[in-house]
Amino acid sequence: MTKRNVLVTGGSAGIGRACVERFAREPDWNVWFTYRQGAARAAELVARLGEREREAEGKGERLGEVRAFPFAQGDWESHQRLCAELPGPVDVLVNNAAVGSKTVERYATGPAHTTASAFFQINAVGPLWLIEQLLPGMRERGRGKIVNIASVGGGIGQFPGFHPADGMSKAALTYLTRHLAADLAHSPVHVFALCPGAVETGMFEASTLAALSPEGRAAFTARLPQGRLIEPEEIAELVWWLAGAHSAALHGAVIDASMGLGVHPGLLTGRPAGEEER
Repeated sequence: MTKRNVLVTGGSAGIGRACVERFAREPDWNVWFTYRQGAARAAELVARLGEREREAEGKGERLGEVRAFPFAQGDWESHQRLCAELPGPVDVLVNNAAVGSKTVERYATGPAHTTASAFFQINAVGPLWLIEQLLPGMRERGRGKIVNIASVGGGIGQFPGFHPADGMSKAALTYLTRHLAADLAHSPVHVFALCPGAVETGMFEASTLAALSPEGRAAFTARLPQGRLIEPEEIAELVWWLAGAHSAALHGAVIDASMGLGVHPGLLTGRPAGEEER
């Protein structure tokens, strides 16, 4: 079987890393991913998955390759370098790389107004550029999937306490998904937006959990749907499913993957169950 190629941005940690590991389990995929500040994590992941590939070869099996590429999403020169370095065409693009209300501080080091610009440049403009670079090839080959990882905040609902540009940039990504879906209505290229909720990632830890005491963290988690955080692997499984041929009927869908938080945001923003008004 001819191997297909998937590109996952922001693949060294969190949801992106889980996506890399999910695709790498399948023998008919080459898995390429990007990293920005996670060079050591990326190298460790490539080495670990490469060892598994060598073990498979020893058994007469052949898995796809796993490769990592440095990439500063939203920087045009970096976009050009990435596309020049990719070893082949991209069949599935997973736009996962993003910044949150706390992690944005790593990239917005100037005046306060640069924070909003960083959100949009990384979370919205970057995916747009990457799609514009890779979509023509998908259309020419007559196949392709684009999965945009947005967020329940902005993509589905509004959550006070986070930077407004965070939600605005994710809303822009879901708009981009719908716009592309309309343009591609008669194309064999399908596009989706996936909007996770409270996922156990470094980004959510930095934006929400790190400031809580152990007691506060336990109370916060108890208020979430099902009383727990979502595992990155659960979102990766959805991405994997959307990459398959059977997902065509969901073309253009903006999918609430928040375990119910999107339809009940008060679990996060309101009072804990049973707490009396003061």
